[in-house]
This record gives sequence, C-alpha cells and structure tokens, in this order.
Amino acid sequence: MWFRRDLRLADNPALLDALSEGAGETVGLFVIDPTLWRTSGDVRRAWLIGSLNALSESLDGRLLIRTGDPESVVPDVAREYAARTVHIAADFGPYGRKRDLAVAKALGGNGTELRETGSAYAVSPGRVLKSDATPYLVFTPFYRAWSTHGWRRPVAAPAGPMPLLDPSGSEPLPAAPELGRTVLPPMGEAAATLIWDGFRKSRLAHYATQRDRPDQSGTSALSAHLKWGEIHPRTLLADLGSGAGDDAFRRQLAWRDFYADILARHPGSARNDLRPNLSHVTTDAGPTAEARLLAWQSGLTGYPIVDAGMRQLRSQGWMHNRVRMITASFLIKDLHLPWQVGARHFMHWLRDGDLASNQHGWQWVAGTGTDAAPYYRVFNPITQGLRFDPSGDYVRRYLPELGTLTGASAHEPWKLAGVVPFGYPERIVDHGVERTESLRRLRAN
Repeated sequence: MWFRRDLRLADNPALLDALSEGAGETVGLFVIDPTLWRTSGDVRRAWLIGSLNALSESLDGRLLIRTGDPESVVPDVAREYAARTVHIAADFGPYGRKRDLAVAKALGGNGTELRETGSAYAVSPGRVLKSDATPYLVFTPFYRAWSTHGWRRPVAAPAGPMPLLDPSGSEPLPAAPELGRTVLPPMGEAAATLIWDGFRKSRLAHYATQRDRPDQSGTSALSAHLKWGEIHPRTLLADLGSGAGDDAFRRQLAWRDFYADILARHPGSARNDLRPNLSHVTTDAGPTAEARLLAWQSGLTGYPIVDAGMRQLRSQGWMHNRVRMITASFLIKDLHLPWQVGARHFMHWLRDGDLASNQHGWQWVAGTGTDAAPYYRVFNPITQGLRFDPSGDYVRRYLPELGTLTGASAHEPWKLAGVVPFGYPERIVDHGVERTESLRRLRAN
C-alpha cells in the first residue's frame, strides 16, 4: 500500500484492497518525494510530518519510510518484498498523474501492477459530465449534476490489529521545520475525526449563516485534514442531513471536486488562465509594485481586513475563506499584480495548500477562471470588513496596533481625528481610484 494523500485507516478502499490481496503480507509505504518536499513551504512540510507520525502510530509503527524519486523507490520496494501489486488512491494532479504513469511503467517492467482504487474526492474528476458527455466549466450546473451522480458510502477501517508486515530498512522521517510564531493544530486521522464530530454537533446547523464571518468559529477547520486525506469527504457527506447548514457544507465539498475536475482536464491552468481572453490585462511591475507586494505579504497595506488576513496566514498557516477572497481581490484589483504572484504566496504558507482549489480560487477572483463575470467583481475591503466583521473582533485579533479601537471603528482607523493609531501604516493605495483603474484595464483588454 503506497500512501500519498490518504493518510488514514477509515474509508480507505485502496488500503482494504491491499490488505485483502496481501493476506498478511502487505507493506505500508510512504515515499518522501524530493520534488514535492522541495516545492512545499515549511508549514505544509510540518503538517505532513505530523500526519505521518500519527499514521505510523495507528499502524503500530509499521510504516515504511523511504526517500527518493518514486519512479525508482517504489519498484525497488516492490522487488524487495516480492510484491505482485502496488495499491494506490488515484492522483489527478498534473505532477501526480505524470509520476504515477512513470511508476506504473517501471513496475510493469518487473511484472508488478500499479492498481488505483478510489481517490481523494467524493466524485473523482472526469465522472460528472453534461448530457452530451462534455465537462462543465460553471459550478452551479456542475453541482446539480454532481448531486445527481452521488457517491459511494464510506467503508470501515480494517478490523482488528493491522495485518501489515513489520518493514525493514525504514528511514527516519525528516525533522519537522521550525515554524517560529506559526502554530499548527493537532494533525492526523484522530484529530480530524474529533474536529468533525465537534463541528457537526455544535456549529453545522449555523454554517450557512456563519461561514462567511471570520470573527466567529463558523467553519469546520477541516481543509488541511482533507488536503492530506486524514478524513475523506465521503465520511462527511454520509453524516450530512437536509438542513440549511448541511446543504451549504455539501456545496463547499462540491466546489473542491469541481476545481479538481477543472485542473485534471486543464493541467495548464495550474499556472495560466483557464480563460485566456483576459490574459493580457496590464499588470504593474517595478520598485513601486514590489514594495506594494511586500506590504501585502506582510499585512501592512493600511486596510485592516486585508492586513488581518495576511497576518492570520503567517500565524496559523491558514486564512478564513471570505478573507482569502478579499485579500486576493486587493492584490489583483487594487495593486494590479498578477494572480499567480498571490497564489504562490498562499501555496507557500497555507497548511491546506491544495493546487486545484488555490489556483482556481485565485482565478475566480481574477475573473480568468471558471466564472465569466470579472468586470464588476472588485471587493471593497472596507465594506467587506464592516459586513463580515461588524464588531471588528477579527481585525483586533490579528492587528494589536488597533487593539484600543472599539467596534467597527477598527475597519477605518484613519477616521479617528485624522490620526492613525501608533504603529499601523497609512493606506498604500486609494481603493476608489484603483477600482476605477482596474475596470478601465479590464475593459481595454
């Protein structure tokens, strides 16, 4: 069993198939792939190490760790244990697909089969199609078809003691990077299950009305656990009912499948616009643009909701989804910088950094992805803050400079007798001016 983004025992069909075929002679393998390790930020590396430690513990320490290119490491392990089959959950990402094809070819040369069972999604990419067998590019009709298609029930974890071979020659896991002030929550399958149970019992009923409020604990906080496969979306879907909160949460899981489907069909959209008609909108460059980018990255733009989000990202390796949209819009529409710059920064810092969801979330804001209405979507960082953080609690939580301001005044500190609180910067741009300029550039494209 070659684990990748399925670091759990429950609802893991590939693991069950491996155990069934292996009849007590199955080896659990994880490969530290230098390509993925090198391109991940320290936050995701730290999460992976924590999750692997949790998985190894649940396997009674019987997790074989090897480091190197999977194209050579996996066939070497298969030869070492005389394995007839290597079981995996399918990977639909651009790199993962290419890697798995190479591994399958290398294994085939030795008479070993690479067998895919299941994936990280409720409905795997490529299965939701229009009546004419073409794919969807718009979410709402995809969601209707996805709901009609449905998904399998989750399967139970293996019963009894884990019948895995005690591997020899396992390498130690890399040391988890030091994260400084960034603090991560507990990782692993048990933590994911506990979080889901708590959310479902206490907050799911209010999810539809509170999920956009960064000042409240209205979201599930499961995104990183889903990213690493510590819990499967089928497990969540099986627990959902018909309430408004259940429906809203189900819709968010569908967005995850939708973006995975888009990326699988259009792998180039990981780096380039899905809709190239807006690819030539003029963006800024030079010293001023670089200084503004640094201010955005550091949470020093002078717009409290933007700065709070960027500092939350640094302190938690996570950012509330509503604030992700606000900060992304600010970079693209107010600072006139390419969405790819912001997407790279997010992927570096996010503990839930998922290529499909991140890249296409950014393109949705830019108007170059799965939504074709870019002209009027320019988030006003002031009104967004006042609407979704009306008491200013979220802003004050991450901006101690504004800690003495009361209520909604935290969103407009420049209005306080013309004096910005000590240590907090002046606004680096005028939103009204930059909104007009953004619309001008879009129409001129």
